[in-house]
Amino acid sequence: MTRVVCIHGVGQQHAGERQLASAWHTALADGLLRAGSSLALTPDDVRCVFFGDLFRRPGRTLAVGDPPLDASDVEAGFETELLLALWQEAARTDPAVLPPDARTLARTPQSVQRALNALSRSRFFAGVALRALVLDLKQVRAYLCDTAVRDAVQARVAAAVDERTRVVVAHSLGSVVAYEALCAHPRWPVRALVTAGSPLGIRNLVFDRLRTGVHGRPGDWPGGVEQWTNLADEGDVVALVKDLRPLFGERVRCHVVHNGARAHDATRYLNTAEAGRAVSDGCRVPG
Repeated sequence: MTRVVCIHGVGQQHAGERQLASAWHTALADGLLRAGSSLALTPDDVRCVFFGDLFRRPGRTLAVGDPPLDASDVEAGFETELLLALWQEAARTDPAVLPPDARTLARTPQSVQRALNALSRSRFFAGVALRALVLDLKQVRAYLCDTAVRDAVQARVAAAVDERTRVVVAHSLGSVVAYEALCAHPRWPVRALVTAGSPLGIRNLVFDRLRTGVHGRPGDWPGGVEQWTNLADEGDVVALVKDLRPLFGERVRCHVVHNGARAHDATRYLNTAEAGRAVSDGCRVPG
């Protein structure tokens, strides 16, 4: 029986559901303390929906690490456009990143390499290997553009939610997964949605591609949810649009938090008072 269902984002193909659930449970417990909540969440109350294995290459003798990807592997269209959008946002928030110019935004192979070079110097992507960044782009494209991948991820969310679930907590691409799942299942007992480091506000690449059911449209309220809290760090490049209210309505409670050098880190979002308050309020809403 699960009170809080958590949904991770990209780059978790080498993790697992128990590993993530342990880290997220601890962070949420700290967030509840910061919020002064008396709510007690046991490890059994928290379940992580894991789909990183869908992006992990099958092993072979002596195989290690991510695929040896480079700039030439960034596909034209969605992947390149997302990469350039991240570059623009990184340049806006980090003085160490030179901004792209009009010529660069022509989306040539040279612009892809320049974007990767620029992002490698940013605080946000410090320590992220180039091949890992390229792989992250491909994971986002796979979920948003490949129906089979999307359906497989959604099936795992549906299997995790039960009659006791009151809160869904979602990070990064997981917030897209959560929003679509809640739109598709308006009768779920989930009463609160907490999104962190979300790309939901990126218009052409993410928002306009959202699936909300046969009669729905992007921007619809997510199912039977009564409370939606969105957390964004000013330096979080993935959360390119910090305020989701213009797209999803004034009911979304939007907060800017400060995660330090690891602006996009899920646990730093979840151990905040804002996250703790949202989870506590959601668990106390009658089902």
